[in-house]
Amino acid sequence: MTATPSRRDLRFESLDQVAAEVQRLHHDGYVSVGKWNLGQVAAHLGDWLSYPMDGFPKPLAPIRLMLWILKVTWGKREFKRMLSSGQMKAGNPTMPATVHDPGTDETESIDRLLATIERFKAHPGEFHPSPVFGVLSRDEALQLQLLHASLHLSFLVPRSSATD
Repeated sequence: MTATPSRRDLRFESLDQVAAEVQRLHHDGYVSVGKWNLGQVAAHLGDWLSYPMDGFPKPLAPIRLMLWILKVTWGKREFKRMLSSGQMKAGNPTMPATVHDPGTDETESIDRLLATIERFKAHPGEFHPSPVFGVLSRDEALQLQLLHASLHLSFLVPRSSATD
C-alpha cells in the first residue's frame, strides 16, 4: 500500500530555483496534496509577482481599510516573523481574483510566470508598497516572493517523491 504524500518543506533562495522547480513539476509530474494544481499555483504566483512592479489591485473601501489596519498594526511584525522562520503560513485569505479555476491552462500559466520572473529580476525601479507589509526594499520584496512560492509549491509533490 502506497502512503499518501505529505506537504514538502521548501526553501527557495532565488527566483531561478522557483522557475526550475515549476518546470520540473510540469515535466516530471506531481501529486497535489492541497487544493490547487500546478496551473492554478503558477497563475497565482504570476499575479502576485507582477503586483510589486505594476501596482496592486485596488480593493473596495472596506477591504482597503482592513488592509491599512493590518499594515499599521501587524504587517511589519508578521513580515519579520516570516523572514526569521523562513515560512509563510498556509490558510491565509487571498484576493479572489488570484484564485484561478482548476481548468487553468498549465503551460500558459507557467510561461506567464517564467516571463514575470524574468521581468521581476530585471525590474529597474522601486516596487509598489505591499497593501499588508508596506514599503519593501528590493531584497525584502524578493524574499516575500520566495516565501510565497515556497508555500504554494510545497503542496505539489514531485511524482517520483510521491511514489518512493
